[in-house]
Amino acid sequence: MHGTVDGFTYGLVTPVAAFLMAALGAALGLRCTTRSLHATRSCRVGWLALGSLSIGSGVWTMHFVAMTGFTVQETPISYDKPLTFAGLAVAVVMIGIGIFIVGYRGATRMALITGGTITGLGIASMHYLGMAGMRMAARFAYDTPLVVLSVLIAGCAATGALWAAVTLRGALSGLGASVLMAVAVTGMHYTGMAALDVHLHLPPTLPSDLSAVLPGDRPAEMIGPMLVGPGCFLLLAAVVLLFDPGAVTGEPGQGPRPRDHRDHPVPQARRRPRNDPHARDRRPRSTAREGAGRARYR
Repeated sequence: MHGTVDGFTYGLVTPVAAFLMAALGAALGLRCTTRSLHATRSCRVGWLALGSLSIGSGVWTMHFVAMTGFTVQETPISYDKPLTFAGLAVAVVMIGIGIFIVGYRGATRMALITGGTITGLGIASMHYLGMAGMRMAARFAYDTPLVVLSVLIAGCAATGALWAAVTLRGALSGLGASVLMAVAVTGMHYTGMAALDVHLHLPPTLPSDLSAVLPGDRPAEMIGPMLVGPGCFLLLAAVVLLFDPGAVTGEPGQGPRPRDHRDHPVPQARRRPRNDPHARDRRPRSTAREGAGRARYR
């Protein structure tokens, strides 16, 4: 028996809220990645780690907010906590690997392709691991072409967002990169949900309360505790960026400028007094010869 799946139970409320959470996490995380390019080697690790936590938290929060609007008409849904929170760890680690590659290798083609691919795979892994944590009296089946398409969307859009973050400068370019990353996350999520097919296997005798059949926690019970950890990460990133003006504008901080030969003018030769008796003897030889030649043929 096929279940009646509804991914928009509350209309556009959950998609819009999920998109905004993804955009917030991407804005903070990509700005940290941009700031790391202008930081010293000792500070770069901290900026990239904070960016990984921000993007991973935003992606995971987006997924769970979007899943609150997902229902199956014939059966209630619960969630397995270990698998659900494992999705957060997978997202942070894999996204961290991607942005560390870009943060240390720069905007080279290979670094962007490798970092964007790993970041996209981290987003997709988080999504499907979160789906595996769902508990209901049903079996999931996926349409393979749509699953592949969802992974491609995540990888391509994540690569474009990383390129924009490390190449372009200014607030508008940062906003565009954040929107592109949010499109990657939400586009991947809803494409993956479109690939889902639910096959019910309900017990012959249904109890009055189906929650007794399903282990785990309901979405309403998890939404509060779930937001505490990622919310703290996002707040920390926002506070750090708030007190670093260079991170907001995308320009390097007020650190010492690199040494340049233009900062040190070439010293000019000392001018000797006209009445110096040795000035004549210290002229270059070529000049002395020319003077002698002119005197010979005068």
